[in-house]
Amino acid sequence: MNEGLLARAGSFCWNQSCQDYAKIESGNLRKFGLTPKGTQRYQCRTCKKVFSQYRGTLFHSKKHSPETIIECLAMLGDRCSLAAIHRIKGIKEETVIEWLLLAAKQTAEIEAVLIAQYHFSRLQLDAMWSYVGNRGEKKATRKRTNAALSGEEPRLTSTVG
Repeated sequence: MNEGLLARAGSFCWNQSCQDYAKIESGNLRKFGLTPKGTQRYQCRTCKKVFSQYRGTLFHSKKHSPETIIECLAMLGDRCSLAAIHRIKGIKEETVIEWLLLAAKQTAEIEAVLIAQYHFSRLQLDAMWSYVGNRGEKKATRKRTNAALSGEEPRLTSTVG
């Protein structure tokens, strides 16, 4: 496969034993119907293997539609919390975190969709990827303690008023 080149879904054969494996736009693919969920399938004319248009993407084998997944990522970019996404969309927080981790592996493709379809700014994308880097967890903040610098236990003082 051509390293560093983004390939469109359905533009090459996924079968590693095929002589046309990873040859982008070589003309060996044909549309081969739809899955029960309406996803386009392709067949390689060389090896006869069939695969869906979402093979190798964040959307492959997901229960939710690509639109729903992208909307949830967009909501994170708008700084919505996981709890808010769960409340609004009805999708578990763990599921959204899983999508984020998968999306982190495909940042260029996801960014292109978010910019084109949802008019994201670079700042919103940076916020989302920062969130991904933290795996959706808030950074722990260090609380001030009353411990003495020498490590002695702090003395309790009582105020009577």
